[in-house]
Amino acid sequence: MFGSLGFTELILILMIVLIIFGAGKLPQLGEGLGKAIKGFKKSVHEADAIEAEAQAAAQQATSPQAVTSTQNASLTQPAGSPAQSAQQS
Repeated sequence: MFGSLGFTELILILMIVLIIFGAGKLPQLGEGLGKAIKGFKKSVHEADAIEAEAQAAAQQATSPQAVTSTQNASLTQPAGSPAQSAQQS
């Protein structure tokens, strides 16, 4: 899409922006655009960190349950039962 924009097209766009906003407003526009991009990158990074923490918490939540269920199963089996001897080997 932007690959077809040449040097003349970019100069034309910049001149139109300069006419519309004036020379005094261009630094403010650039600053606002920079802050917007910085804020967007920060929010994307924070969202990735929150998602990674949620996945880690989900893995930790499921792991102890599996250990607890195998411990409960060994506790409920009578001593010397075939299920317990198979579990120990």
